[in-house]
Amino acid sequence: MLVNLLRRWAMSKAKRAVALALGAGFIAAGAANPAYGALPIGYQPVSPGTDWIVMDATTGKILSQNNPYTERYPASLTKLMTLDLAFHALSTGRLSPDTAIPVTAAAADVQPVKLNLVPGQTITVRQAMLGMTTLSANDAATALGQYLGDGSISRVAAAMTARAQALGMTHTAFFNPSGLPNPGQVTDAYDMAILARHILLTYPQYRYLFSVSSFMFEGRPIPNIDGMLKLYPGAIGMKTGFTNLARFNLVTAAVRDGHMLIGVELHARTWSTAYSTMTNLLNQGFADEGASNNPIIAMRKALPSIVPAADAAMAVPVMPRHVVARRVLVTARQHHVAIRHIVMRSGHVTQDMVPGWTAQIGAYDTYALAKHQALMVRGERRIGTARVSSVLIRHHRIWRAQLAGLNEAAAHATCSLLARHHQSCFLIAPREENLAMR
Repeated sequence: MLVNLLRRWAMSKAKRAVALALGAGFIAAGAANPAYGALPIGYQPVSPGTDWIVMDATTGKILSQNNPYTERYPASLTKLMTLDLAFHALSTGRLSPDTAIPVTAAAADVQPVKLNLVPGQTITVRQAMLGMTTLSANDAATALGQYLGDGSISRVAAAMTARAQALGMTHTAFFNPSGLPNPGQVTDAYDMAILARHILLTYPQYRYLFSVSSFMFEGRPIPNIDGMLKLYPGAIGMKTGFTNLARFNLVTAAVRDGHMLIGVELHARTWSTAYSTMTNLLNQGFADEGASNNPIIAMRKALPSIVPAADAAMAVPVMPRHVVARRVLVTARQHHVAIRHIVMRSGHVTQDMVPGWTAQIGAYDTYALAKHQALMVRGERRIGTARVSSVLIRHHRIWRAQLAGLNEAAAHATCSLLARHHQSCFLIAPREENLAMR
């Protein structure tokens, strides 16, 4: 794994300089034409072929791949990074779903597809995010991006690129929040899988945004254009993207029998080809993971991951037979949340709190996925106590994998190790764990 990352970094260093230079020139010239016929012949993002990768979302294991490190134009897959910044801002309290976002002339004037926003109006963060996850609205993405960049597209693009680098996306650079064409804005299939996995595991409470079939905006229904939601049982969805040079692109997450997979496909020839290829890739991935091939069972087992937050309380998984849980009420911001703590020591379950530092190592929609992650990290690190806690946020049960009972140095070392493998991790100091909301 380390060898592959070093090789990717070495290969990308020179190309990144070229891409950034091209992007800087593009911005200076103020170009807005999506055709870009002047790009050098053989420039890698437009070279022939389709690239893909299938990844296990829980473990990060790559199940299949084809040219996953070939740089491509991301098109509207870019919006996943804009959404990631928004989710982070929501988690820190900088934004709320009802925060009013002003629509600038720059946002209103972007090319379709869009919500047809007009300069001077405002939309909420929730409307902007739904506009991006359903219709892939460029005006909504630009408005939200400008707000996140304190009014500047270049600032939010720099923040997006910095975030990509922090996640280990070494072949990715951003120059706008929408995915509209820019010769310096590139990514690869592996990087997009890293981003999708990070979003799914770090912000499970927002997964429903990718599965909404439509939402009402200014009295009209805005449909979700991701065909995988209708074609593939258990699909969470995520993002589609198209430009003339990027061709047809998909990031799709799906759940079956407790397994969550992420598929990324770049530069496909047509939508029908993209959808059929993604279907085959996910089917093979689930087969490799030993998941059922019964679509009805698969769809039912996926429901906890795709239901809207308002209905998610109906999908709380059954607690294991020997688990004894205690219910604790705590206050975080303006919400009273119910937390269940389930502690596992050597196969036994206790309801005792574990003193010391805690590394939170993932958040999931199901108890089984959180337990698997907690036990796996405990087995690898051979320190601390594997634990699963759950929190109820707006009627949505979220299960959190934790490694508890650590000293401060071991807790920091655990998170540093997971970060190097692109896995979510943050620290909870002693006596602060009841207030940890993330």
